[in-house]
Amino acid sequence: MSTNKTVETGASVAEFLAAVEPERRRGDALRLDAIFRDATGFAPRMWGPSIIGYGRYHYKYDSGHEGDFLATGFAPRKTNLVVYILPGYADFGDILNRLGPHKAGKSCLYLTSLARVDEGALRELIAAGLADLARRWPVQPT
Repeated sequence: MSTNKTVETGASVAEFLAAVEPERRRGDALRLDAIFRDATGFAPRMWGPSIIGYGRYHYKYDSGHEGDFLATGFAPRKTNLVVYILPGYADFGDILNRLGPHKAGKSCLYLTSLARVDEGALRELIAAGLADLARRWPVQPT
């Protein structure tokens, strides 16, 4: 059975955020951390070397594959902020329309500038994503 490559670590979120480059991206990451803390009520944890996660869930598929993963979170990459809102966006079109400039992947959003995003819509999207996830798998606080 395969295991997840991205797992929760004991690394310091504060140290990771302080080292994000460039400075503009670090400011965005600090602001996103505040938004996620507020929207989820969860403390952040590092997942792998570069993803900050809020909450976790345990899944088990019909195939027998199971594991633990972050409930929601983000990664400050050089070209984009990657926002992980699982499991998907099928029911969130109205929120995404209000969010501002973004690109959507299978289970994530790519934002080039947090300044161009409607923070209220982002908070709503985080909460809706957690609620959608909780309908499938119990979400545990971190």
